[in-house]
Amino acid sequence: MSQTASPRIRRPLRPSTPAPPQAKRAVVSGTFGSALEWFDFAVYGAMSATVFPALFFNELDPAMGILASFATFGVGFFARPLGGIVFGHLGDRIGRRTVLLTTFISMGVASLIIGLLPPYSAIGLAAPLLLVVMRFIQGFALGGEATGAQLMTMEHAPTDRRAFYGALMAMGSPISQVAANLMLAVLSGVLSEAAFMSWGWRVPFLLSIALVAVGVYIRLKVEETPVYQEGMKELAQETSSPAQVIKTHWVTMLRLILAFSPIVLTFYIVSVFGISYLTTHGFTRSQTFTIIMISNFLSVIAIWWGGRLADVYGRRKILMVGSIGTLIASVMFFAVVDLGSFPVTLLMVAFALVSAQFGNAGQGALFAEAFPTHERYTGSALALTGANLIFAAPAPFIASWLTGLSGGSTISITIFWVVTIVAAIINMLLMGDGKTLEGGTHRFGRYVSADEVASGAAAPAASTTPMEVAR
Repeated sequence: MSQTASPRIRRPLRPSTPAPPQAKRAVVSGTFGSALEWFDFAVYGAMSATVFPALFFNELDPAMGILASFATFGVGFFARPLGGIVFGHLGDRIGRRTVLLTTFISMGVASLIIGLLPPYSAIGLAAPLLLVVMRFIQGFALGGEATGAQLMTMEHAPTDRRAFYGALMAMGSPISQVAANLMLAVLSGVLSEAAFMSWGWRVPFLLSIALVAVGVYIRLKVEETPVYQEGMKELAQETSSPAQVIKTHWVTMLRLILAFSPIVLTFYIVSVFGISYLTTHGFTRSQTFTIIMISNFLSVIAIWWGGRLADVYGRRKILMVGSIGTLIASVMFFAVVDLGSFPVTLLMVAFALVSAQFGNAGQGALFAEAFPTHERYTGSALALTGANLIFAAPAPFIASWLTGLSGGSTISITIFWVVTIVAAIINMLLMGDGKTLEGGTHRFGRYVSADEVASGAAAPAASTTPMEVAR
């Protein structure tokens, strides 16, 4: 006797079931806090390409000054794995909430001090040294912040919106780029060159004190996540050391690091080195900031939809689609910019950053679901900071060095860019999807069987209206 096939249920892209109050509070605090954290990071990236070479490395020739400035930008990324280890272990041991308050305050204080630093001409070698120290503290704090904000939000989120909520944390980066470049475009547009170089560039950093006050207030309203509390209760407070997490999951970490490389490599070549490249190839500083700002605004929309689709079709697939877009951008980017056309360059930069951020929407859930609860913060933080250390930190420096080495030709950096992305795509094709945060099996696709929904193997985005059923 034949068995009747289970009906297939069509999952809507936008769920309509209400989220619990703590989930809403977590996503608001996480998104806002992430945007504030990345604002200072974005401002530093822009200043390292334009202002810092002249103020803190003016004793060097212009080409070496740019390289030295980009090297200080990279220091923050080298500090991030250390921050990931320290704050990741603390987050797994004492909870996500306390750690996130600490990272937020540390980042804000470091940024405030950068805004108050005298230039090299006033205090000599102490100026670049203090800049490096503050940059290290920024990176150390962000090493724990980036993953912690994602975990706090996703562990509070409804099961059918975890990738989407994690993607909202990724919005902090492009939102901060929009805010930072808008402010810098306005400042550089209304101030004289001398005024901007003297005090105008300091304004975004000095705003950190107000941003920290608002961010801390918001984060104090969020409770510890139920997934963490339940998971630690079952394990009787057992936690693994960072060394044990690395020993157990090093292969997973390496695969995640490579999988995320197209996103971070593209973002930092375009958003950091690209600022320097555009301003030396026919675009004014105000035009350049405007291009980056508009492109990042469009990226916010890409992250939103990437997160929605990642909950339906799977985190890895969305990351792959975004990576394919960055591959196309890597081949075309410099050739298009060299045309010197503002609208065409805007389209090129927008395509590159939209592709990167669409793929970025799948990162948070993909990384979190690769590790068990008591090792999740440490493991995902090390994978995320590792990707940034290996591929993001050196990106502006390598791009500047290779173009200088080849007499201004961008062929070598384009080859490096393309090869990295191709390797990452092959790696993703060989990867599988992770487990749910509770350890269950995912069932992705627009249509899932009613049996899978009933058993909890698949969680369609529930609706208060009847869903389409197909047989």
